[in-house]
Amino acid sequence: MITRSLLLLFFILVNGGISRFAEGGKKKIHVTNDLTDVVDDEEDEAWKEWGKKPSPKLDPPPKDLSNMEYSEIQAEMMKYQTGPAFGFVKLRLGPRRTPDMIMEIAKKWTKVARTGGIEAMFMGVDISTIMFNLEKGQDSLELKDFILTQPEAYEVKIGDEFFRRPGDPSFDEAFEKFHAEKSEADPTSSTKDDNNKKDEF
Repeated sequence: MITRSLLLLFFILVNGGISRFAEGGKKKIHVTNDLTDVVDDEEDEAWKEWGKKPSPKLDPPPKDLSNMEYSEIQAEMMKYQTGPAFGFVKLRLGPRRTPDMIMEIAKKWTKVARTGGIEAMFMGVDISTIMFNLEKGQDSLELKDFILTQPEAYEVKIGDEFFRRPGDPSFDEAFEKFHAEKSEADPTSSTKDDNNKKDEF
């Protein structure tokens, strides 16, 4: 028992002595509190900018709008829309869709848009219309392009403007043409009754 205590005391003294010996070779540096003559020029520009929010890049609208067409003015105005936006999508005409099919399309579009970084939520309105809410209005052109790549979509309405694929007639014209062809194919069906029926959710 005594040998263990002596051995432990020996290790403590040796370790303490070694650390004191190592500290003895170092010079202590004294830094005063007066730093008026010290110039801190070690920070570069990148370090100074780190952590700051980037200032928004402004692309001012053109001053003379008289030479622009209406669609160009609308597109220019949509660039600066920053709040939430909403709109409607008319679906392609064809086989009759059920409310469940519309809900599935809306869910699919919501998920795919979110994977692309667009915070939009789609919901069915009736069997030929889907409504969307867009969190950031500045993403409206990107959302429009996304919707028009979807095979089920025919026409997008954002604000007062309608967007379609190039060469497509308006939805109303396509609707009339579709029902005219349908009534020619089946003369017993009445288009008047079809126009009065509107399945809403």
